[in-house]
Amino acid sequence: MKYFIIAGEASGDMHGAGLIRAIRQRDAAAVVECFGGDAMQHAGGRLVRHYREMAFMGFFNVMLNAHKVIANFRIAKKALRNFMPDVVILIDYPGFNMKMSTYVVGQLGIPVYYYIAPKIWAWKTYRVRQLKREMSGILTIFPFETAFYARYGVTVQYVGNPTVDTIASYIDSDPMTGSEFRQFAALGEADYIALLPGSRRQEIASCLPEMIRAAEKLNLPFLIAGAPGIDASFYEACGADASRVIAGHTYRMIRYAAVAVVNSGTATLETALLNTPQVVVYHVKGGRLTYWLKNRILKIPYISLVNILLQKEVVTELVAHLMTAGKIESEVDRILRDKEVKEKMLSSYSELKRQLGAPGTAGRAADYLLNKLKK
Repeated sequence: MKYFIIAGEASGDMHGAGLIRAIRQRDAAAVVECFGGDAMQHAGGRLVRHYREMAFMGFFNVMLNAHKVIANFRIAKKALRNFMPDVVILIDYPGFNMKMSTYVVGQLGIPVYYYIAPKIWAWKTYRVRQLKREMSGILTIFPFETAFYARYGVTVQYVGNPTVDTIASYIDSDPMTGSEFRQFAALGEADYIALLPGSRRQEIASCLPEMIRAAEKLNLPFLIAGAPGIDASFYEACGADASRVIAGHTYRMIRYAAVAVVNSGTATLETALLNTPQVVVYHVKGGRLTYWLKNRILKIPYISLVNILLQKEVVTELVAHLMTAGKIESEVDRILRDKEVKEKMLSSYSELKRQLGAPGTAGRAADYLLNKLKK
């Protein structure tokens, strides 16, 4: 069969690559074209457009790059008409993908499946009507989404969480010990704090300076997780010492850290699965006003995946005006000094792992898709 997969950012590229490998293991005749990145290409997909040409964050950034966004829609539509796949699979990235869904279903009559559905349970819940109307199937990666969609008469399939697979694979295959990593990072045997400011320039620039100011007040060395494709000079412009920025070793950095300060996103879940205590931060302009609006716009009380999944505050969230160097320092110090705080957090992490289930997400997703397509 012919598959067309659309992912618009680095995380989607990684998950798309796992899905492509799983599909090709089950369908020897599979031909895959994709919007994605290097990982999907290496997994066997024919790359039509790289996500580097698509990853625009925020309303104003999208508007400034409107000509590129329009070009991406045009390229996708042309590729689909030329390829005429048996199925289109969307991976997250709803701003682009949900518009493409309307075109694919309405103009081409090709079935569309959503793998890693948009987080409409957090905001823009109205999108559920379009998903119900246009999707031939929705594959979810959070257990609570089954009940959420059921309230709107939509049946979904929970296939597991791909981050569980990624972390399990890393732990099984990583040969480096904590002592070896500290030596590699020139820390000797010292404990350290891991700073994870995100993967986009905009979010790094907005939160890293406060992270650094907090870490400098604590009596521990710190390391900064470098994001793919972002040069060390950018971190230096944000106030970092380039020698503290380490790229390509993020999981090791998290795993062996005494505590991590994490910009809200998938990294909060990764940190929990790696059993590292954490403080979650998220910088947004507008301070108290934005914080007030957040509590009225979002449909959920939390922003970190750990707290959302467990439906309680397991990790502290410092958002908007609460994200200051002083508050970050205080929370990190509390974790380091209070053994009970740390043990309670790690116990909740164990509960989270039980909830998410075993590895094998991409395989279960591929099985679901192939069974549906054969009917």
